[in-house]
Amino acid sequence: MTAQATTTAESPKTTAPPTSTATSSRAVVGVLEKYALIFITIAVIVFFSVVPPASTAFPTINNFNVVLGSNAVVALVALAALFTLVAGVFDFSVGATAIASFVFSAGLQVELHVPLWVAIVLPLLLSAAIGFLNGLFVVKFKMNPFVTTLGMATLLSGVSIWYCAGKTFVLPADSALIAFGSLRWLGLPVVFYLVVVAAAVIWYFFQHTPSGRSLYAIGSNASSARLVGIRVDRSVWMTFVVSAVIAGIAGIVQLGRLGSATAVDGGALLFPALTAVFLGATAITPGFFNVIGTVISAVFVSIVVSGLTLMGASSWATNVFNGVVLLVAVGLSTYLGRRNRVGG
Repeated sequence: MTAQATTTAESPKTTAPPTSTATSSRAVVGVLEKYALIFITIAVIVFFSVVPPASTAFPTINNFNVVLGSNAVVALVALAALFTLVAGVFDFSVGATAIASFVFSAGLQVELHVPLWVAIVLPLLLSAAIGFLNGLFVVKFKMNPFVTTLGMATLLSGVSIWYCAGKTFVLPADSALIAFGSLRWLGLPVVFYLVVVAAAVIWYFFQHTPSGRSLYAIGSNASSARLVGIRVDRSVWMTFVVSAVIAGIAGIVQLGRLGSATAVDGGALLFPALTAVFLGATAITPGFFNVIGTVISAVFVSIVVSGLTLMGASSWATNVFNGVVLLVAVGLSTYLGRRNRVGG
C-alpha cells in the first residue's frame, strides 16, 4: 500500500498542458457568454433604428424616454423577484403586489385626500405585510412557495378589483407624484435613475455583505447552508418581505408615470420581470441570478417590445415574444447553472 502510494505520487502527470490556442478559445467563449446579451441589445437598437417603419420614431429621444420610463417599473419588479429567486424560492405575487400598491395609493389620494407621504407609506406597509404572510406560509407552515405565492397573487388581484369597484382613480393634474413621474434629468426620466440607484444598492448587498452572499449559499444548497450556521429560515422570510416592499415601490412609480390607476392583471408586470431575471442569469455571471444581468435584460425586453410596436406588430406579438424569451432564458440559465456547479 505504501509503495503503491509512493509510486503514484511520484508518477509524472500525463495530461498535456492546455495550448495557447485552446486557452484563447476558452477566453473568447467566456467573454461571449458574459457579454452576448449586451451585444445583442446593441444590435437590436441598430436594427430598429434603420429598418422602416420603426426607423422613423425608434431612434428618437422621446422614444427612449418612453422605453426607459416604462422599463423602470418592470426592472423594479424584476429586482424584487430576484431576491427570492437567489434564495431558491419563487414569488409569483410580486406583480400583483405592485398592482395592489398602485391602486391603494391612488385610492388614498383620490378618495380620502390623504397627504402624499401617507399614500406612499401605507401601501409600502401593506406590501411588507404581504411579504410577511408569504414568508409565514412558506417558512413556518412549509407550504409550497410556487402554489402559495400564486394563490396570494390571485387573492390580491381580486382584492384590487373589489377596491377599485370598476372605477379609475385619476390623480389631480398638480399632483407631486405625477410631477416626479414625468420629471427628467439630463434628458432622461428620473425614474430611470431611481432604478440605477436601487440596482447599485442591491448589487452591493449581494456582492459585498454577508447576508447577501448567504442568500446565494441558501439558493445553492439550503442544507449545506444550515450546516455552516446560516439562519436559512429567517433569511428566506426576509427575502419575501424585501421583495414585496420593492414591488410596492414599483407600483407607486407606475402611478407616478401614468397619473391614474385601475385594477389590472399583475401578470402584465410579473412575466416581463421574470423574463428579465432568467435572461439576466445567462449574462455577466452566467448560470447565476445577478443584478446587472437583470437590469440589462429588462432594458432589452423593453427595447424589443417598443421596436415591435413601432413596426406595427399585432398585440399578441408582445406576449409571444415574452413567452419565447422566458422559455429560452429558463433553459439557458438552468443549463449554465448545472454546468458551473459541476465545474464546466
